Amino acid sequence: MKWMLSTAAVAAALLLSGCSSDYVMATKDGNMIMTEGKPVIDKETGLVKYVDQSGHEVQINGDEVSTIIER
Repeated sequence: MKWMLSTAAVAAALLLSGCSSDYVMATKDGNMIMTEGKPVIDKETGLVKYVDQSGHEVQINGDEVSTIIER
């Protein structure tokens, strides 16, 4: 019975961790920004909103971003 609970817990953890992908944003000045989850581009303001690796929500000007790729 314990092994079934352990297996279920591991399976749940794998499923949940697979839901959120991390991304890397390259800026035009050569910096690489690691994000938790997919960055969101606000079409009205031109800002790119993302969550950094410390869990803080950050916004930068979309003109500064050259590439966004999934890790």
